Amino acid sequence: MAEEKNILSVVDLHTVFTTDKGEVRAVNGVSFNLAAGKILGIVGESGSGKSVSAYSIMQILEKNGSIRSGQILYKGEDITKWPESRMREFRGKCCSIIFQDPMTSLNPVFTIGFQLKEAIRLHTNRKGKEAEKRAIEMLELVGVNEPEKRIHQYPFEFSGGMRQRVMIAMALACEPDILIADEPTTALDVTIQAQILELMQDLQKKLGMAIIMVTHDLGVIAQMADEIIVMYGGRVCERGTAEDIFYRPCHEYTKGLLRSIPNIDSMGKRLEPISGTPINLLNMPKGCAFCPRCDEAMKICLEEQPPETRTVDGHLASCWKAIQAEMEAGIVKAEGTGSGR
Repeated sequence: MAEEKNILSVVDLHTVFTTDKGEVRAVNGVSFNLAAGKILGIVGESGSGKSVSAYSIMQILEKNGSIRSGQILYKGEDITKWPESRMREFRGKCCSIIFQDPMTSLNPVFTIGFQLKEAIRLHTNRKGKEAEKRAIEMLELVGVNEPEKRIHQYPFEFSGGMRQRVMIAMALACEPDILIADEPTTALDVTIQAQILELMQDLQKKLGMAIIMVTHDLGVIAQMADEIIVMYGGRVCERGTAEDIFYRPCHEYTKGLLRSIPNIDSMGKRLEPISGTPINLLNMPKGCAFCPRCDEAMKICLEEQPPETRTVDGHLASCWKAIQAEMEAGIVKAEGTGSGR
């Protein structure tokens, strides 16, 4: 992918949290590219580092968290070196985020309209009646009925799905280049979930923005993402198109995730959960992060981190088992540390 087409590039990102028990390495050398107008999906279990990667881009980490090393390039400029004043302009105007739970993201003591107008006033030149008009336009855009009336209501007067629509409206009000959606459908039922995902796709096509979709649910991004990144233990396990990940998975963790998803062919059969427990980020293994839970682990998996390797299918994976299979076929080429496609 040509560099000039990437609106965002994350290069060898390391994010850590300092705790009483030691240093938690939540993100360990993550790299990826996001092209303008494309949708990137980041999937993995809780604790895999996907949300921390998103928060690192926005630089909204907890006080004990910090970016240890790496680059986050927005239109070619490293924003990790920007002062806080410039980052405040970046948040909302250039890059917006939708959080998991809209009820805790919205202030219960202020009306929906007040909170929407506040975001608009902070990041645009619209004030007063212009800001209110923009707020109404955004609510209408995301499918909230009677927006003129709704702007005077409070968050508790909205359903879960409607609150999530308000959060999307707030995120898009300043027309950002990038939208980060951090598990935006977790608290919603399946019907509303489908509506929200369809809405995001429609808005993405209409507004031409790039989206980073963070989720633990592979099914959510199956029909959405142009590229999918699978994360575990703060590292990228595998990356490729939805077709690559769903039909040609190479990493044993990806295969485990797919086996744990119910489908029509597995009716009447027990699901196969991934054995063991998620990795302790305070005590990372020397080799592959997934090794302690992998049924196919080899001796080398304990000792060395697998390099990101391009397979015969054209996508990238970091798995010694996959490398062994490809080497036996004489078709594998190592990509080194891997900096995205």
